[in-house]
Amino acid sequence: MVRPPTRWPGTVSGALLALLATASLLTWSQPRSPEPLRLSVGTGGTGGVYHVYGAGLAQAATAYPGTEIVALTTAASVENNRLVAAGDVDAAFTLADVAALAVAGDPPFGEPLPVSAIARLYDNHTHLVVRADSPYETVADLAGSTVSVGARGSGTEMMAERLLDLAGAGEAAPGARTGERDVTRLRMPIGASARALEAGRIDAFFWSGGLPTQAVADLAERVPVRLVDLADHVPELIDGYGEYFSELPVPAGTYSGVPAVRTIGVPSLLVVNASMPDDVARDLTRLLFDSRAELVRFHPVALHLHPRSAIATLPVPLHPGAAAYYREVKYANDEGGG
Repeated sequence: MVRPPTRWPGTVSGALLALLATASLLTWSQPRSPEPLRLSVGTGGTGGVYHVYGAGLAQAATAYPGTEIVALTTAASVENNRLVAAGDVDAAFTLADVAALAVAGDPPFGEPLPVSAIARLYDNHTHLVVRADSPYETVADLAGSTVSVGARGSGTEMMAERLLDLAGAGEAAPGARTGERDVTRLRMPIGASARALEAGRIDAFFWSGGLPTQAVADLAERVPVRLVDLADHVPELIDGYGEYFSELPVPAGTYSGVPAVRTIGVPSLLVVNASMPDDVARDLTRLLFDSRAELVRFHPVALHLHPRSAIATLPVPLHPGAAAYYREVKYANDEGGG
């Protein structure tokens, strides 16, 4: 069950305003810290980087009195955009290409959703994981196999279906007869996908996440696996779906015994409802950056968090409150640099 998001009061009493003004004078000389926040954040499946990142943000928030971040397990990108738009969570992680579809109202979304970005966080790497001794060298080779395409409602599922379609293995029409060349699809989160490959119930699984993803790392310690090179699909994805995709390496040693491959990169964003008050969005952005050192302890992808790259969220609009934070940081840096 998803915890309802924080509801923000529309008015403040005069007495409270006076009290706040007095408090601001008393604390004028103190270092600035985030205002109290109580927010829910949609993450992803257990074993994935969104889940770890959200847990890290929740832990980091405990250092600030009155601040609470509740990290919620979800199916990730597609579901997360819907949850944010509906007001069922305050913020969520998502792949940029999925958020762009949400903003535009393109399938799988039936109408434009009121989603704005807080930050671009890091680039996800698309994984196609197979056993090391399997015959699969390309997506097309999966014909006739059983594959997990990720959790239903995830960005992984969307990427997997796009790649299978490009390889000529698109989803069969309802009622159509299946043949030996068809790919049998199962929709499972990352942890279940890894266990199914280990048990021999599937031949491969797709996953889109940061490096390293713990569920894949744990699997590689137990079973010899490798990743299928996907870089040749990058130009096709750009032509068909937009400028969200890039070729990225998965270096040797990222996972135990797994050779280096090239794959598909997609930016990850933290998004909120466009109606979130500007001051709340600004303070959430500040908390994110103030917590960077703590987040790195949870996962090294947080090393990629930087104000210069964080603002690159188009076509998903940057929330005005987040933009205000980035302006503050820029001016502070300009002044500090003389």
